[in-house]
Amino acid sequence: MSLESWIPFAFATLAFACMPGPAILYMSAQTLAYGHRAGLVAALGVHLGCYVHIAAASVGLAALLHHAPPVYSVIRFTGALYMLWLGGRMIFSANRQQDTEDVAHHRRVLRDSFVVEVLNPKSALFFLTFLPQFVQPEAAFPIWLQFLILGTLVNGAFSIADLASVGISSFASPLVSSTRSHAWVSRASGTILVGLSIAIMMRYV
Repeated sequence: MSLESWIPFAFATLAFACMPGPAILYMSAQTLAYGHRAGLVAALGVHLGCYVHIAAASVGLAALLHHAPPVYSVIRFTGALYMLWLGGRMIFSANRQQDTEDVAHHRRVLRDSFVVEVLNPKSALFFLTFLPQFVQPEAAFPIWLQFLILGTLVNGAFSIADLASVGISSFASPLVSSTRSHAWVSRASGTILVGLSIAIMMRYV
């Protein structure tokens, strides 16, 4: 890509990286409730999940979501149901004691954040619509490799923004260090996730 293409690519990537979404909400909630390690594990899960969309865009599978609206709707509805389940679990398990060093908890956070990202069809459509603007068919590299390289760069920028949100939440964590505060943070975050999932599902009712 030429310098004229790299500059808008960099600015657009940074702009999209700063947009909040369910993943950032989940990472922040885990950081506030269970500490920065849980937040970092959640960020890792989102980062890994993003590579699923990058691989799909590289081989053209994401085009299916763009040209087959029913498939898009099914995946989005499934993602909303999963967020509903996550939110409900955060609300009803708010009073349970949780060791921030619990390996099983970190594995669950990694799995949940990964699934949340994979079941987010907006991420697939983002890579499908954004990356082609900067792919050059006449370049020496094949198109699939250009998708892979650009997608990896975008995911890296997104991960930096995710780490920043975890860092900001870590600074706020001492303010909610008590067990009661943890419970309220978990309930509030779970309620937001439930509300978001219901809003998504209402579009298909």
